[in-house]
Amino acid sequence: MAQLNRATIEEFKSSEKSDFCFILDNIRSMNNIGSVFRTSDAFKASAVYLCGITAKPPHRDIEKTALGATESVVWEYHENTLDLIQKLKKENWTIVSIEQVSESILLNNFSPKLGDKYAFIMGNEVFGVDEEVVKQSDFVLEIPQFGTKHSLNVSVTAGIVAWDFIQKTLEKF
Repeated sequence: MAQLNRATIEEFKSSEKSDFCFILDNIRSMNNIGSVFRTSDAFKASAVYLCGITAKPPHRDIEKTALGATESVVWEYHENTLDLIQKLKKENWTIVSIEQVSESILLNNFSPKLGDKYAFIMGNEVFGVDEEVVKQSDFVLEIPQFGTKHSLNVSVTAGIVAWDFIQKTLEKF
């Protein structure tokens, strides 16, 4: 690890974080949860919020894909996603659902404002982001897709959204 110039968990925790976090709204797959933790570590997300039926660490199925990122990334559990959204709005977070809806903004057209904080909501693997959660969002982003499925795995979506955000705000680092 020294040759890879990787930060220790303590160094990571005390380092400046990106101005985004993930909210996992009723995610069923513990592998998806673990992958989002790992992506959050890779891109220095501010936090991961686990809501509803989303499982919490420690759990071996989460750790299988998180590879220890549950120790480096700040996380909290909230039973109710709508309550969390209200809390984050009071803290000046912009709430963004990642979903396919009629009024969505394509990810490639998203221009984050440097210094603003964004909470990206990922929804249930079958039902997506809850409709009431979408209504409480400041806006909705959609990843352009060109195949026949028009859906992506939660962990893939998190990676795409995190990379897009980082490359558009990279001057912060």
